[in-house]
Amino acid sequence: MTTIAISEFRANMSSFLQKVQNGEIISLTQRGTEIARLVPPDFAQLAALSLRDDLRETAIVGDILAPIDAEWDAINS
Repeated sequence: MTTIAISEFRANMSSFLQKVQNGEIISLTQRGTEIARLVPPDFAQLAALSLRDDLRETAIVGDILAPIDAEWDAINS
């Protein structure tokens, strides 16, 4: 991820937008504090797919301890 000041982004906007279009993430800062991130359009979908794949490695299928229709003691109180 590239980090740049908002003033530098304004001066060279087209070149930074080209980098984002090529898949790079750019963090925009103002007085040293991040105020925005520019990400490629498909970034959210790729991040979600990556998270799903990570969860598949640790998820336990059939991880239910009781049947769904079982009554709970708290319901009868």
